[in-house]
Amino acid sequence: MDGQDLLAHEQAIASLDTTPARPDPVVRTITFSDITDAIGAGLRDFQRAPVYGLTFGILYCLGGIMTVLSASALNMPYLSYPIAAGFALVGPLVAIGLYEVSRLIERGEPLGWSRIIGTVLRQSGKEIGWMSFVVLFVLMMWMYQVRLLLALFLADETMGTMREFLQVVLTTPQGWTFLAVGHVIGAVLSLLMFSLTVVSFPILLDRNVDFITAMITSVRAVMKNPTPMIVWAGIIVATLICASVPFFVGLIIVLPVLGHTSWHLYRKLVAPEAEAAGSPAA
Repeated sequence: MDGQDLLAHEQAIASLDTTPARPDPVVRTITFSDITDAIGAGLRDFQRAPVYGLTFGILYCLGGIMTVLSASALNMPYLSYPIAAGFALVGPLVAIGLYEVSRLIERGEPLGWSRIIGTVLRQSGKEIGWMSFVVLFVLMMWMYQVRLLLALFLADETMGTMREFLQVVLTTPQGWTFLAVGHVIGAVLSLLMFSLTVVSFPILLDRNVDFITAMITSVRAVMKNPTPMIVWAGIIVATLICASVPFFVGLIIVLPVLGHTSWHLYRKLVAPEAEAAGSPAA
């Protein structure tokens, strides 16, 4: 078979491939009432399955406590606050199990630890695994910039204890600059993480899409609904701060409520696949 025959053969095979391309997820426009509805639905899911929500909340709380204690044990108490702030970035990753709980409740299917953990483990080896890598990469960027800012602004300061660290950052010009620049960079990274993950983890759990499509869909959802999504981001930040103040204990309740709410907000933001198949991508 010469080159022309081979080309004709490949073209003939290609012409037989009539498999339709999977349509892009359709992003809807939402309002503030959709956010309140999602919060109400999230609270109801937590009330229907409190054991699962409290378990994930306790694990998240213990994770936060351990990371802060580790910084103190390594004689780096000045990293406790940045670590606590950065720990919130992995919330969407921890909430995968809560999304599965809400999905099962939505379908009227029985709940069980083996089913929930099994689903999470199966998905972690697929596109969710790549999405998790993105989250951890952003967390690494956060910690890197913290160390960089410490070297730039506070390298000459003595900060062997948390009290000394707080005294430096709250009472010195270089400490104020460190806080100001750090919070600006942190806000940018948090907005980036929020835009990439607000829809991506739920849609990866719910549909057979790749993580790039999931991130693009998540960003599209934020760009199409900037004001409601900024409000939702503000609610997340405010509740996480309040929950973390008493040594992360409040996260035991806040994490499951936010996780269940995020699932229902995803349902409002992204149309079902059947609707996407008959509509152009938004």
